[in-house]
Amino acid sequence: MTNPLIQLLVLAAIAIFLILRLRNVLGTRDGFEPPQEEAPVAKRRFEVIEGSADEVDHDIVELVDADSPAATALAAMKRAEPSFGVHDFLTGAKSAYEMILMAFENGDLSDVRPFLAEPVADAFQSVIDHRKAQGYSVQAQFLGVRETTLASAEFDAQSGLAEVSVRFVGELIAATRDAEGNVVDGDPKTSRKQRDVWTFARRMGQDDPNWQLVATG
Repeated sequence: MTNPLIQLLVLAAIAIFLILRLRNVLGTRDGFEPPQEEAPVAKRRFEVIEGSADEVDHDIVELVDADSPAATALAAMKRAEPSFGVHDFLTGAKSAYEMILMAFENGDLSDVRPFLAEPVADAFQSVIDHRKAQGYSVQAQFLGVRETTLASAEFDAQSGLAEVSVRFVGELIAATRDAEGNVVDGDPKTSRKQRDVWTFARRMGQDDPNWQLVATG
């Protein structure tokens, strides 16, 4: 191989080496690219997220004072059973009030016994039996619940037993007649308001969703 050819190959190798070095340093660009400015780093804004204890549960505070023992008990019930809703409970209690009250007035507790604690069922049945023994009968028409208010709530975390008292104002027409048909109590033509405070109980977290009436007042 002649010297001129060797020199030419050496120069070509040097040229290729320089090109590769320049590409590594400068990179490759297609067309015109304006110089890129480094974007300013935005300052992140941190917000304090309050713990669950400070969150407002409107399902509770719309019914009782947020700082009341009842609110504390209801919140504990919801922690024990997340599907529990206070408004839903009151809707069910309202229906139960009408159903149980009319069963009592009509003298037949068979359909509502599962919703009555034994002492309450016994007390109601005692009054019904006394009416029958006296030859009395009741004619009753329920006109509606005019007021449903949550009166109090208690919860035992160890046993899971929850008790909720509800104040009802119902309106009905009721008259008690003797064996001859004479009205001895009430008025068959005039409605009256009946005020009751009923306490319902249930162990939270159990499969049975039904509450029982455990006390009346």
